[in-house]
Amino acid sequence: MTAPLSIPSGRRFDLACLGRLAVDLYAQQVGARLEDVSSFAKYLGGSSANIAFGVARLGLRAAMVSRVGDEQMGRFLTETLQREGCDTSQVQLDPQRLTGLVLLGLKDRDTFPLLFYRENCADMAIDATAIREDFLAQCRALLITGTHLSAPTVRAASIAALGHARKHGLLRVLDIDYRPVLWGLTKRGEGANRFVADASVTAQLQAVLPEFDLLIGTEEEFLIAGGVPGDLLASLRAVRAVSKAALVVKLGAQGCCFIPAEVPARIQDAVTVQGERIEVMNVLGAGDAFAAGLMTGFLRGEGFESAARLANACGAIVVSRHACAPAMPTPAELAHWFGGSRNPKVDADRQLAHLHRTTAARRDWPELNVMAFDHRSQFFEMARAAGASEKRIPALKKLLQQAFAQVEQSHGLQGRGGVLIDGGDYGFDALADATGRGWWVGRPVELPGSRPLRFDGTLSIGSALRTWPAEQVVKCLVHYHPDDACELRLAQELKLMELWEATRESGHELLLEIICPPALTPAGTVDAAVLRAVQRIYNLGIRPEWWKLAPMGVAGWSALAELVAARDPQCRGAVILGLNQPLAELADSFRMATNPLVKGFMVGRSLWASAAQRWLGGSLGDQGLVDEVALNFARLVDAWRGRKATTEGRPA
Repeated sequence: MTAPLSIPSGRRFDLACLGRLAVDLYAQQVGARLEDVSSFAKYLGGSSANIAFGVARLGLRAAMVSRVGDEQMGRFLTETLQREGCDTSQVQLDPQRLTGLVLLGLKDRDTFPLLFYRENCADMAIDATAIREDFLAQCRALLITGTHLSAPTVRAASIAALGHARKHGLLRVLDIDYRPVLWGLTKRGEGANRFVADASVTAQLQAVLPEFDLLIGTEEEFLIAGGVPGDLLASLRAVRAVSKAALVVKLGAQGCCFIPAEVPARIQDAVTVQGERIEVMNVLGAGDAFAAGLMTGFLRGEGFESAARLANACGAIVVSRHACAPAMPTPAELAHWFGGSRNPKVDADRQLAHLHRTTAARRDWPELNVMAFDHRSQFFEMARAAGASEKRIPALKKLLQQAFAQVEQSHGLQGRGGVLIDGGDYGFDALADATGRGWWVGRPVELPGSRPLRFDGTLSIGSALRTWPAEQVVKCLVHYHPDDACELRLAQELKLMELWEATRESGHELLLEIICPPALTPAGTVDAAVLRAVQRIYNLGIRPEWWKLAPMGVAGWSALAELVAARDPQCRGAVILGLNQPLAELADSFRMATNPLVKGFMVGRSLWASAAQRWLGGSLGDQGLVDEVALNFARLVDAWRGRKATTEGRPA
């Protein structure tokens, strides 16, 4: 076993990463030439940023030192890092330059065209004088990537940071990350080219190598650092002649090796950890994932062998997925990976995919107080009964949204409340206005009243979800009973599985609302029928983020919690639906819902049906409607918050 590296402890941050911070636009058409790609997915990118993101995802305290434009893409990058727990206080804002962009294609297993849009971009203009010594003094390690040695401005920033790091005893790490195009050695369209021999680049690298304690690179990257094309060992000896740093050489599918001191006579004589056997989808970002895993191991005090196993696993998982930063594994994924039960084909491992979705950083909802007005057929019938034009319904929904906003302010529902709104002609304006405000936002997909289940307005739910904002939760109401006739039950389950796969592909969370038809559910059997329905859906392999269910007794909620804990511990929770019950009855039902699984309620007509009918009929004004609905909603919020006061010892 190799000894751990000497790294200071007891500091605020584990790792600061200095280097590229840019937007990656990944081609969504796998197998197409970049010329033929028609759509791209947007991710955080840049080698240093990917490493900072990956380390933060693995639970370490990471910080980013870079520069972005003072615009939407720059905010996207800093917000993405912040959500993952990475400090961005040292990311400078450039008032003149734009954030860098990269276009990436996935042509085949060996061809990954890249176009770097980095001429005069923000991170290449990082201000060396703004790199704070007092901040770096709070870090245990500093990692710099090679691009930030390729031009005078970024080189000066790197040298300044290294000086601060040396003064305060940080472990100084270089990920060589050689991109010939970023050194001006190839045509701009040849971003995928990984090696061009160049004596000037070698000289510039060797002038800085003595400043580092650890060097990480591929065989090609050590060839450029050493300057002996075609001879890895000779290049490693040339590196050793100017640097005492420990060397980690990435050997692709063969794993990696560690050279802490003298370069061996054969590369096979170096301490080597074999790589993971996987099927490659996309090698872009594999090195960044490797570095994130390696640094996580080292910073936790592990020796090379343990750190390298972690690094190899991180790289293997990322190359099997579409992106880089979002593809980085979580600790739960790695526990599954090393636990002995993973599928040999990474992309076929459903548990790994589920853990990736549910254990990565996501917004926490400790409770949910939701006003639901996603109804469509009910609003149409109300307008017809009042003799009003259905063209008034969109304005009505905007007023209901105002009622929610009023209670959000008066009752402090920030991060604890939201709305359920349809995205069709009736709710489009209200939905658009609600999105992006920090609310929980749900949106229905079912055709109202359909049984068997059908989707509203589309025969291809997967295609429809491509146009939805990522924050909108897919809500699906299904009138389902486990004792339905076989043909009906199978038809509904097929639709649910279609929806499940569509949301897994699109990345949207899924809320399933289960209502058991009264004709099949005699009084006293509702809770049992709902629990059987939930169990059956789990048996199908469907694990929604949310359940929306009718009020149950204490025993029913407890049984649901046991079922969810056994089948999907990552489930976000359950919420109570209203079924147009009187507010007093709903409030009373809340007293049964003290199980921690139950996060709140999503109620509609009980709140607004009477007021909306009078508004449509002309006997109630706009503000009157808003105030009345807000008062009703506030009563439910208060009832939810006070539900535990009178429940101790109450029977189901």
